[in-house]
Amino acid sequence: YGVDKYDIGTAFGHFGIAVDDVSFSNFGSTTLFIPVELIRAKGGKITREPGPVKGGKTVIAFVEDPDGYKFELLERGPTPEPLCQVMLRVGDLNRSIEFYEKAFGMELLRTRDNPESKYTIAMLGYGPEDKTTVLELTYNYGVTEYDKGNAYAQIAIGTDDVYKTAEAIKLSTGKLTREPGPLPGINTKITACLDPDGWKTVCLLNLMI
Repeated sequence: YGVDKYDIGTAFGHFGIAVDDVSFSNFGSTTLFIPVELIRAKGGKITREPGPVKGGKTVIAFVEDPDGYKFELLERGPTPEPLCQVMLRVGDLNRSIEFYEKAFGMELLRTRDNPESKYTIAMLGYGPEDKTTVLELTYNYGVTEYDKGNAYAQIAIGTDDVYKTAEAIKLSTGKLTREPGPLPGINTKITACLDPDGWKTVCLLNLMI
């Protein structure tokens, strides 16, 4: 209460939203109504107008909400997960890949090096990029530390056993910040940790798994 501004810092990247048409998308069960002009009219800022990615065919746009959070709109076919990406910047890409594979059982889906722009990305997740939400890790050449500000909270990941997840975290390069167990009063079991760059993740028992 009473806080109307946060410092996003330089470490958080963006959220990715899959849409049928970056310029204008129809609302439906698998698409979102996000025409660029509507975003502009609602107080958002268009930082990259719709167009193909450099050296590729995928049409994207970048926007910012009134608080400065960045969103990438990606033009692709219907997807069950319109919120398709979360991008975080890391100081050691190989170290981060190993952590998310070992601690959370994520799969490395692909990597892409961009020497002209001096960065490399790695996409990790639990299924294909067009079917599930994935984590995009970005390493900028020579940058090992970032300012995280105070706006980022956490990523939540479902697990069928918070105790096994906690043990996997302990065996990785992360730091366990909350021992596994139920939350007071509601019995939902969780555990929490920091990855090697200090990004917080909460793992909670997902009864739907």
